[in-house]
Amino acid sequence: MSWNRDARIVSLWTPTGRVTVPYTGRPEDLKAVEALPIGEADLLYRRGVWLLQVTVTLPRPHLREPANGFLGVDQGVANLAVTSDGAVLPGTALPGPIQGNGHVRALRERRHRQRRRLQKKGTPAARRVLRRLSGREHRMMTDLNHQISKYVVREAERTGRGIALEDLQGIRGRVRAHRLQRRTLHSWTFAQMIEFTRYKAARAGIDFILVDPAYTSQACPECGWTSRANRPARGRFVCTRCGLAGHADHIAARNIAQRGTAGRAVVNQPHATGLPSARRDRESKPPASAGGS
Repeated sequence: MSWNRDARIVSLWTPTGRVTVPYTGRPEDLKAVEALPIGEADLLYRRGVWLLQVTVTLPRPHLREPANGFLGVDQGVANLAVTSDGAVLPGTALPGPIQGNGHVRALRERRHRQRRRLQKKGTPAARRVLRRLSGREHRMMTDLNHQISKYVVREAERTGRGIALEDLQGIRGRVRAHRLQRRTLHSWTFAQMIEFTRYKAARAGIDFILVDPAYTSQACPECGWTSRANRPARGRFVCTRCGLAGHADHIAARNIAQRGTAGRAVVNQPHATGLPSARRDRESKPPASAGGS
């Protein structure tokens, strides 16, 4: 494969000989291909269109210090994401036809019932409809996670904060769920939103940290009192010691933000070498390039 970036033409070697074709894309993608070093590429044929997925090497941005603390984000099933500022996502802060978390759950349930009905029918026409519907829900959730992660990164960048999320690795094995909720829990895209937020934060030079999720919705961010009794209802938090009340997901996001600040302080505590541990680790490793497409 060889490139003529000025003419926007790529030359590909194929089993039947070399083919020279023009390429196009979004303005930001074309700018990246023209200005950045190009790495590996995949040629895909998808729904009648040829796609060339190109990897470029991005410069490592300067990691800014979170001078104003961390923006905490609580992930869940009832609410996809709630920030420590009180923003419930998706919602009016995001563009698009999705009106809120209830709308997302209704769409997923409707498509689940539709798939079960078509699978039970089993006719050739039903299979054709299933093929047409395949991937629609995945694309919807991927788009939502992109929008949520973009919003979170923009807010952190605007306010000079880092981003703290819960480390939800293995949550499906730890959480007990009612049998009616297991399908929803096991099909939720927690990891995808974490990864989208992680790489967007890295590109913007924003500090990103994962914190321990234990008891974030049962602990009081004001007095620190942790008790199951602080949760009188699923979405309600009332501290039995100091009386702080609010939405449970918002309280959890505030605890996540506090744990992000505390975790950052531990990582950067002084060492005998005279350097903070995070800076010492960065300086002891060779620089690595970030990938994008």
